[in-house]
Amino acid sequence: MGWSTLGRRLLVASLLLVLVLPAAVIVVYRWLPPPVTPFMLSRAVRGGAPIDHRWVRLPQMSRHVLRAVVAAEDTRFVQHHGFDWTEVNKALRQNRRGRRLRGASTITMQCARTLFLWPGRSVFRKGIEAYLTVVLEAVWTKARILEVYLNLVEWGDGVYGCEAAARRYFNVSCATLNAEQAAYLAAILPAPRRWSVLRPGPYVRKRAALILERMPQVVVPRR
Repeated sequence: MGWSTLGRRLLVASLLLVLVLPAAVIVVYRWLPPPVTPFMLSRAVRGGAPIDHRWVRLPQMSRHVLRAVVAAEDTRFVQHHGFDWTEVNKALRQNRRGRRLRGASTITMQCARTLFLWPGRSVFRKGIEAYLTVVLEAVWTKARILEVYLNLVEWGDGVYGCEAAARRYFNVSCATLNAEQAAYLAAILPAPRRWSVLRPGPYVRKRAALILERMPQVVVPRR
């Protein structure tokens, strides 16, 4: 076997691993809860706190936390198909003006990233994230995407998912979070290891107040 043939076979095998295997896992996770993610394991291996992760179904989550996270992270979540081109265009315009590049990640993109990918930034990683986003939107419902995201997202050192976060910070279940508590949880999501729910600074307090204002207007999937 020549090197060119071997190289082609390795390329095909790599593509199958990167494209087909995650798609098959996404089909399985349409019904089964993901037990752990590469992101969780990466944080733990690098010296983070022990993993605190407790799965809860969407009907067991407070409606406030659904509204707060959608208001904070992706207000057009139920309307787009994985990519919010309105936010992408805003980000590009802002970048052309020489301002700090704003984020345009949707909840679906963040769910794909959290579920399968490792911490870091690269064009290759972004390409995989885009592919996984398309597959998630094709296979899962919006309610399932939000349910998995809210169960896996990092909410502090070793804290993953709304149930663990609600108990860690407020000593209540995710089902009983009130609007203000949910707004503060959503407010720290961009930087949960840097910002604090229990000791919020001026920026977090301002962000939580803005989320509270937006919450009544956002549309969330039916539980």
